[in-house]
Amino acid sequence: MTFDTSWDTDKYKVPYESEEHWLLKKEFMDTHKEKYPEQKLICLAQCFFNIEFLGARYPDKVMKLIEKLSEDVAADHREKKKSKLQRTFVGAKDAAEAKVKRLKRPNDSNEAETKKKKVNDDVVEIL
Repeated sequence: MTFDTSWDTDKYKVPYESEEHWLLKKEFMDTHKEKYPEQKLICLAQCFFNIEFLGARYPDKVMKLIEKLSEDVAADHREKKKSKLQRTFVGAKDAAEAKVKRLKRPNDSNEAETKKKKVNDDVVEIL
């Protein structure tokens, strides 16, 4: 099948996208422009973006298609991503427990004792 490939991918850049994100998404669209109609490719490009940058999941059929289409396009990005700092997410329950328990680092207790000694040495009444 032949599709109209004269459309401009730049018209799909949104103001809130970073340059890195946009360039990867644009490369995805430009690479596959002759394989899919414009609207389907835009949808696939957004799915690709969501999977790559947001960790989204889609039905297996879509995931396999995006995996196949993104092999060459995302190779450099994935390699760079490996060397970047990875985020660690803490569950709300764990964060709340840590706050309640006021987990202290080893040096925190010594600092508190030192301050108390100084206060007691100066004979200051604490309210």
